[in-house]
Amino acid sequence: MALTNYKLVMKRFSPIIFFLFLGILASAQTNNPLLNKKIPSINIKDIKGNPFNTQNISNDGKPIVINFWATWCTPCKKELSAIADLYDEWKEETGVKIYAVSVDNTRSSSDVSALVNGKAWEYEVLLDQNSEFKRAMNVGPIPHTFLVNGKGEIVWQCTTYAEGNELELIDKIRKLVKGEDLK
Repeated sequence: MALTNYKLVMKRFSPIIFFLFLGILASAQTNNPLLNKKIPSINIKDIKGNPFNTQNISNDGKPIVINFWATWCTPCKKELSAIADLYDEWKEETGVKIYAVSVDNTRSSSDVSALVNGKAWEYEVLLDQNSEFKRAMNVGPIPHTFLVNGKGEIVWQCTTYAEGNELELIDKIRKLVKGEDLK
């Protein structure tokens, strides 16, 4: 009797649960108030410790990826390594430029350069040691990836990383380059 009731409830509510889940996933991509806005101006540092203002993130009118990560974040390192394997092809095809923004604090940021060099990542690496840029971009958990159009407007974002997400990212970059809708 209880199993029959369970099946009946699941039969009635499964579509509702499914569409709620889809809504949550969709909102994860669109709930950032910075979508369709410019990158905020925050003073941080480049990997060499030189001052860098985030308004200087640019790519001559071509797509930009901004990826927030940390040395202690395993999914972050997996994502950036997966992208690194494809980055030369992506640059040649789309002209995309990637900025990897480390949110390591002052104590752990000394590990950033060694990790980046050891992995041979060819990204522009920035240090957000006080998480000011992270807060300004409304980033919660990392990794968190933003796609920026040639006008410097944030047009898409993805939170977390699962194997294969880099393929979705390049798909979005290709659509952006072609002027297609990213949804």
